[in-house]
Amino acid sequence: MPIKPRVLAVDDEERNLRLMEAMLLPMGYEFFKAHSGEEALDIVRETPPDVVLLDIMMPGVNGFEVARRLKANEDTRIIPIIMVTALKEVDDRVKALDAGADDFLTKPVDKLELKARVANSLKIKAYNDHMRSYQRDLETEIAKRTRELELAYERVKDASLDTIHRLSRAAEYKDEHTGDHIQRMSQYSVAIAREIGLGQKILESILYAAPMHDIGKIGIPDRILLKPRRLEPEEWEIMKRHTVIGAQILQGSDVGFIKLAEVIAMTHHERWDGAGYPNGLCERQIPLVGRISAVADVFDALTSRRPYKEPISVEDSFAIIAEGRSLRFDPVVVDAFFSAKEEILSIKRKHPDTSPSKLVEMAELPYT
Repeated sequence: MPIKPRVLAVDDEERNLRLMEAMLLPMGYEFFKAHSGEEALDIVRETPPDVVLLDIMMPGVNGFEVARRLKANEDTRIIPIIMVTALKEVDDRVKALDAGADDFLTKPVDKLELKARVANSLKIKAYNDHMRSYQRDLETEIAKRTRELELAYERVKDASLDTIHRLSRAAEYKDEHTGDHIQRMSQYSVAIAREIGLGQKILESILYAAPMHDIGKIGIPDRILLKPRRLEPEEWEIMKRHTVIGAQILQGSDVGFIKLAEVIAMTHHERWDGAGYPNGLCERQIPLVGRISAVADVFDALTSRRPYKEPISVEDSFAIIAEGRSLRFDPVVVDAFFSAKEEILSIKRKHPDTSPSKLVEMAELPYT
């Protein structure tokens, strides 16, 4: 069965309430009466009406104040208020409009006019209810769609990072590094950058860019990358070219994190004292991401096995990083590295070396 429209009449005179009740009940409305402003507010809180017929001149909380309170409340502000009053001065009506009145009826109330104004106010209330419901549904749908887009974006980001890791392993086929090195080095870089105070956007870009720091090693001959002894000077010059090769592979992109990866690939072997390569940059000539990745890369190299060395203990590796402060490394970056020490150790435990390089694995396979 359809719900009857609810009409609340507020007047301190019972006969006025009875008169309006007699006029409106035959129209199928559910009728409520209140003899004061306080009682009216209580009824509205418990059973919100669809329209309020409100007398102005009442003792205690008068009609102006009731209207102001109803219109100030988000839950009741769309309820139409018809002021039923004997006041005829323009100032009184302006005051009622300022308080939130939507319409007026003059006492003594005319039956036809009462029915017409109530019916019109109920139409307005129905429209407002519809718009509020539509707004709620729209907000719910927007929130749902936004969440779906956020989840889709997260899936794309996860897929992108996975793709970066997999493509970065192209260098792994040419080196003794493992995928764990890629994970550790990039996460070390993020931990250091966070301690320095870089924002979330740049942290995410570093996480995506740092795995590509050694992508240029794909262009270095195996005899040099896998040589188990110290490189000859001419071999070392070839090895150093992996920074330039990596930057060349990554150059020309419009994607922000790939541009950042190009910078890291080119500068992660530069030194604070200017003795690094390929360009001999010093101090703040070196981009900050290059200074950060230099510390992260060296720490992981120290604590990992290479064709030419066994891993160094974490304690000794920390000591070497500390000794390189203001010489090999930016002192601010070194300080941030040690501030993130617990996170660095947690990352190392989470990503231990589990296998040799792909090239070594392939070399050990039986020939068929």
